[in-house]
Amino acid sequence: MSVTFAQGFSAAGVAAGISSVEGKKDLALVVNNGPLDAAAGVFTSNRFCAAPVQWSRKVVADGHVKAVILNSGGANACTGEAGYAQSVATAETVAGLIGAEPNDVAVCSTGLIGELLPLDNVLAGAKSAHEALAATAEAGTDASHAIMTTDTKPKTVELTGSKGWKIGGMVKGSGMIAPQLATMLCVITTDAVVSAGQMQAALAVAAEHSFNRIDVDGCMSTNDTVLLLASGASGVEPDKDEFNKLVREACASLSRQIIGDGEGASHDIRIIVTGATSEDAALACGRAVAASNLLKCAISGNDPNWGRIVSSLGTVPPEVAPYDSNKVTVDVNGVRICENGGAGRDRSEVDMTPREVHIDIDLNTGSDAEATVWTDDLTHEYVHINADYES
Repeated sequence: MSVTFAQGFSAAGVAAGISSVEGKKDLALVVNNGPLDAAAGVFTSNRFCAAPVQWSRKVVADGHVKAVILNSGGANACTGEAGYAQSVATAETVAGLIGAEPNDVAVCSTGLIGELLPLDNVLAGAKSAHEALAATAEAGTDASHAIMTTDTKPKTVELTGSKGWKIGGMVKGSGMIAPQLATMLCVITTDAVVSAGQMQAALAVAAEHSFNRIDVDGCMSTNDTVLLLASGASGVEPDKDEFNKLVREACASLSRQIIGDGEGASHDIRIIVTGATSEDAALACGRAVAASNLLKCAISGNDPNWGRIVSSLGTVPPEVAPYDSNKVTVDVNGVRICENGGAGRDRSEVDMTPREVHIDIDLNTGSDAEATVWTDDLTHEYVHINADYES
């Protein structure tokens, strides 16, 4: 059911003629019917952030959002004042349709950078989406399809709290994905009775341990947006710890689904770094390994090349992650192919047939801090998709 799983939300996904793919659903609308309209958000840190990001940051700042309109088929990034005016016009149109103020409507876009949107199509699509709004599973599914670009499947989540309150969500993302969010638009909804402040705190922690720890290709997007909306329609005020836990689970599920649909990927790679002096040190090491295109290409060729793992580890400055390279071990799919910084068992012993590849790195510093990062391999198909990219 996606974003319509929680009570108090209606959604729609329509074909508005924005995408270059004829007939594709390319515009989604999610409306919070209340009684609450609490909201939180996290956004890309890219200095070339898109016009919708600039607009939606201002919208979310007061903790209230009544609707979100999202389009695929164009990023509206690097489009200057004209692009920002398009985001404002889109919010004004939706606000008029639902009886709200424009500054209560968030706007999200994804697609090709550097081109203005076909605004007439966007605004007509908003009206069509408003007419199609429903609180059904089908409506949620339509919305999750409408935000897809190079994604091969929709990505959704549904969770239920102990007192019956719910969380639902959808995300798009497949390429241009690096630590510090990904090329993603994400809307998570809940019918719990929670404040915007509590939601912002929960979302920030959840994003840090999920969306900020995935890496397909080391490329940061201009349009990343994650929104958490609360309708309060269940009437249930959840336990704070349980709410935080379920938000984190929702983000973890959605981020993992992004990795599972990485552009052209044939392997999902889970990297766990243990035995670090701090979580930050473990995370720096995990990200260094996940960022190695050499390693990703090796994994694509079913080669568990541990030399590419340790050489990436070696790029992390000692002041960031102190460790003795002569004590490091590396296991790939349960086989210790690097022992004490040198060759271990022969890498031909590693079974590389599973979709998931598990890389376990122990820094053996005597401390027990750890971190997990997910990435994908890079294949010929990834090159094909991005050499031929159209929105």
